[in-house]
Amino acid sequence: MMKYVLTGYLVLMNLAAFALFALDKRRAQRKMWRIPESTLLWTAALGGSLGALLGMRLLRHKTKHPKFYLLVPTLFLLHVAVFAYVFWRVG
Repeated sequence: MMKYVLTGYLVLMNLAAFALFALDKRRAQRKMWRIPESTLLWTAALGGSLGALLGMRLLRHKTKHPKFYLLVPTLFLLHVAVFAYVFWRVG
């Protein structure tokens, strides 16, 4: 049961992170109000690191900001380790 809850949570967080990066990119191009960087980073930190990483790579967004190109891949590796632990150890 825990696996399904965790999987569902991660899927939603990653979709949200990617959507936020896409929205922020679009707003940047149109010179509109932007999503705060802290919101983008917290979404990645709370489980959306893969979505954030894909948003960075596919949309070419926030790729020149050190706090993004260093922190988001680090968070992704941490999330992979936690996810693997939960799936193989906790059951």
